Amino acid sequence: MKIGVPKETKIKENRVACTPAGVRMLVHAGHDVCVQRGAGEGSGFADDQYAQCGATLVPAAADAWSCELVIKVKEPTAAEFGFLRPGLLLFTYLHLAAERALTDALARSRTTGIAYETVQIGRRLPLLEPMSEIAGRMSAIIGAYYLSKAQGGKGVLLGGVPGVLPGNVLIIGGGTAGINAGRVAAGVGAEVTILEVDVQQMRFLDISLHGAAHTLYSNEQNLLETLPGVDLLIGAVLVPGARAPKLITRKMLQVMKPGAVFVDIAIDQGGCAETSRPTTHENPIFVDEDTIHYCVTNMPGAYARTATQALTNATIPYALKIANLGLAEAMRQVPELRLGLNTHAGAVTYKAVADAHGIPFEEATF
Repeated sequence: MKIGVPKETKIKENRVACTPAGVRMLVHAGHDVCVQRGAGEGSGFADDQYAQCGATLVPAAADAWSCELVIKVKEPTAAEFGFLRPGLLLFTYLHLAAERALTDALARSRTTGIAYETVQIGRRLPLLEPMSEIAGRMSAIIGAYYLSKAQGGKGVLLGGVPGVLPGNVLIIGGGTAGINAGRVAAGVGAEVTILEVDVQQMRFLDISLHGAAHTLYSNEQNLLETLPGVDLLIGAVLVPGARAPKLITRKMLQVMKPGAVFVDIAIDQGGCAETSRPTTHENPIFVDEDTIHYCVTNMPGAYARTATQALTNATIPYALKIANLGLAEAMRQVPELRLGLNTHAGAVTYKAVADAHGIPFEEATF
């Protein structure tokens, strides 16, 4: 199969869908890989490294997009909609529940869209996990930075110092992103609480974090009672493939002290606060209700080399299955990939996406 790796076009997106090592794996399996020149520069991978691993370097995005299978990092931007076409297999993060225009473009073009974030094994999301780990760890670092008075925050050092209490961090959601946020926040000495609805997961958090973070059942009352003392609020909720629930209302933010920081990791899926709106690495924050909001939709792009390596480790084995077996056979033999199928043959084939936009859901057939 001919596989294309275009350069990402999202603002300040320095990741690339495949490392040179990943290219070598695909080429050794008998596939042709076309990498757009400069695609790996933001992650520290030069063109000649790809060429040495067997890739064909192509000058333009159109050349990479002309391949049968295109692997990316982020969803196509409006400038890339023209590359969508019948018969194209697109394997990338899509986050369609928060992207009506892209959903329509994929369906209208009859592109087959397989979303990393909905490939699912049991309760695990194996292709989302590595980026959730990075975003979770980032959230505590970013939050600590914006808490400084120089950045408009409260001037609270999360770890405190002898004789001064540490800052308070509240994390909503105890999944992959939440536990990683908690690990870093606790590691710098902050007082950490994680809100979660799954009691079994709370037991896991308690054991894996060695008591460094408190767990609290996630409900509106507990949120209202906890928020007034919070310095850093991290939204790490996730419903696979669906829009994030709006758990943080404007009134809730009003009880927080001015200069508190809110990092919304769920912004890719629409955000978990009424006040959330997407931002970029160029303009990452805004202030609403006296709270600094960080709502960058491609957080891991800030640590592009680490993120690219982690992403390739997770995605290339699946890209190989698609390329080796072909779409129809891959859908039959690899059930978790079938769950990743979001659009096919002009239809929306993932129910949570269809429900988010109020459009018909159709089961894909092959």
